[in-house]
Amino acid sequence: MSRLLHVADGPYAPPVPAHELTVTAADGARIHVEVHGPENAPAVVLSHGWCCSTAFWAAQIRELATDHRIVAYDQRGHGRSPANPAYGTEPLADDLEAVLAATLAPGERAVFAGHSMGGMTLMAAAARPAVLEHVAAVLLCSTGSSRLVASATVVPLGEGRVRTWLTRRILGSRAPLGPVTPLARRILKYGTMGAGSGPHMVEACARIVHACPRRVRRGWSHVLDLLDLDHGVRELRMPVEVVVGTADRLTPPVHARSLAAELPHCVGLTELPGLGHMTPVEAPELVTGKIRALAHTYIPSERSERSARAVHAEESA
Repeated sequence: MSRLLHVADGPYAPPVPAHELTVTAADGARIHVEVHGPENAPAVVLSHGWCCSTAFWAAQIRELATDHRIVAYDQRGHGRSPANPAYGTEPLADDLEAVLAATLAPGERAVFAGHSMGGMTLMAAAARPAVLEHVAAVLLCSTGSSRLVASATVVPLGEGRVRTWLTRRILGSRAPLGPVTPLARRILKYGTMGAGSGPHMVEACARIVHACPRRVRRGWSHVLDLLDLDHGVRELRMPVEVVVGTADRLTPPVHARSLAAELPHCVGLTELPGLGHMTPVEAPELVTGKIRALAHTYIPSERSERSARAVHAEESA
């Protein structure tokens, strides 16, 4: 279980996994992985964002694990994955490739859901055959492919060099976040969530984000600052659905619209009025429903696969 140990009950309390494993990436980084749900059920892979952990997906895991096999992993340096000095989009792609190889059977297809940096992870891995072999369909939540700092509206100024400079200093700050206090909750809610987010949502997100080590937070902020994955978007040729909150200050809706326009096979763009950056927490039922619908549509059921094999055998006879 990830490091969000302070939420003991309710939809944002991390469920206990069926089993856990440690996966070793190409450069030796150790990645903590949790597997939930029935072993032979349709697979869903969850990849969280910057400063988060597997606990971020608690609501989705709790609902989907009744009839899906959920693979959730902590990005390097986050949650229970140890910090590693290698920061960059290629290490993100390496980690995803290692997780898929360790948890899915050869040729097994899964729905991939990525939030923020989790979505960028798949964009970084978009041209890798070993990754694409396993991805049947994708849900991208609150993410973008480039110009993240320049477009962020965390600082209430018009777009330009001053706002970009201030945003870069805030996101890459060396200052510790400290304990989760009422002031810390207000700051986090302003920067990452919609005005209507309930206290239980803010509390869960604050505890997840504050658990991220300071040097990890800062190290990945530089990667996000220089991010350019526009080429990866065009390589995502499987069905992809995009979700964004209209009040997202970190990856504003302009990013989601750009993704929808550039994706070769976009199957939907949903803009959620008044919601912020933390869409899987702010709109848990909607995000869960979209993952479930993608799995139902794009992952063949065991019965369908058996029927297809039977037909193929008859035709070959």
